[in-house]
Amino acid sequence: MPTMRINVGPVHPSTHGVLRLIVDVDGDTIKKVEPHIGFLHRGVEKLSETRMYMQNVSYYNKLDYVAPLSWEDLYVGAVESVMGIEVKEQAQYIRIIMLEFQRIANHLLWLGTFCNDLGQMFTEFMWTFRERDKILKFFERVTGQRMFYNYMRLGGIRKPVPSNFNDDAYNLIEYLYKNISEYTKVLDANNIFKERLKGVGILSAEDAIEYGVSGPVLRASGVYEDVRKSHPYYAYNKINFHVPLKAEGDSFARYQVRYEEMFQSIKIIRDALMAMPGGDAVGMPVKLIIPPAKNNIIIERRELPKGEGLLYIVPDKQKPYRISIRAPAFTNLAVLPKLAEGAKYADLFAILGSLDIVMAEIDR
Repeated sequence: MPTMRINVGPVHPSTHGVLRLIVDVDGDTIKKVEPHIGFLHRGVEKLSETRMYMQNVSYYNKLDYVAPLSWEDLYVGAVESVMGIEVKEQAQYIRIIMLEFQRIANHLLWLGTFCNDLGQMFTEFMWTFRERDKILKFFERVTGQRMFYNYMRLGGIRKPVPSNFNDDAYNLIEYLYKNISEYTKVLDANNIFKERLKGVGILSAEDAIEYGVSGPVLRASGVYEDVRKSHPYYAYNKINFHVPLKAEGDSFARYQVRYEEMFQSIKIIRDALMAMPGGDAVGMPVKLIIPPAKNNIIIERRELPKGEGLLYIVPDKQKPYRISIRAPAFTNLAVLPKLAEGAKYADLFAILGSLDIVMAEIDR
């Protein structure tokens, strides 16, 4: 049978983003997959070099519209390193709490849409969005926004947290723990769900390292690496938590790692709430011109929900001279041709979904 070429996409932004895949199949066996990207390219790096440091925060919110607070934190953290600014102690714990809620929200959206990708369990989609909406409402009460928060300020946060912040956060993690614990009764007991994922899209530890993947995709292949552990920032080194790890490297392992990460995030939030000191967490007001403390090149790292985010800044007096972004979704998508080769065409969507990509982060 001759090889057939199939165009998958460009797909609508409400799925994984505007992505086109050129797929060569022999029967229903994939011979080659070639991702085509660039449909959402906005030139964020070059735009950042034309504006003053704290005018760029809103650009980074939009790199990952599923987890905007995480990219905002990475950019502001990089500027803090440029300026030589220390984050206030209370603000460190508040940032951790907010970032871990953001991680849970990311994984909830991923899980719900992943089940849709597999053509199963719309009920699971509704459950995950129910829980995610609780987090977004919490974010709205704390930051004033449900999505693009613009919450981080140099040395702290934009405004004091509400007086009931701790009680509100405690109630939310109790709610999340109770409801997310129920998911496995539906998913892990579903033979079709497991058969669609187990042994599909296997990524070995060696290939994971060679391709430079990170985050849950890397840890699902048995490689222990988490920036919160290897290069701790804020107060992560004062909080005891477990990094989920699987050795199978298949799509089911990637689901398991993200599912377990949500419970670890709940633990981190609980411990951070208990250890959070009093004091002032409000950061510096936005200024148009803030001279850098040093002219050294800055490389800032964060463990984002999708993997390791890295920001490279060459500072100048009024604005960044050069900015380069290393986005985890970009490297995770790069491994798709490797994983899909030899798989069945129907498995392509399980493999792609298990990588948890967002195209705005890839195209930049």
